[in-house]
Amino acid sequence: MMKKKFDLTDLDCANCAAKMEDAINRIDGVTAATVSFIQQRLTIEAEEERFEEIMDEVVRVCRRVEPDCTIER
Repeated sequence: MMKKKFDLTDLDCANCAAKMEDAINRIDGVTAATVSFIQQRLTIEAEEERFEEIMDEVVRVCRRVEPDCTIER
């Protein structure tokens, strides 16, 4: 497993953060994910060998929930 933190830009509301967190946690290969609206931060734990592939999916999921939000990779 690999655990990483990413800064978020333009995450507008706590409700969107909760929706993003829920969607990310449903992605295959993700062990745990938290989205903090206050800190504007994503913490994710996922399979190390598929981490980049999983992060690509995380970006897609987050854009559906909050199109203006950017994950600083």
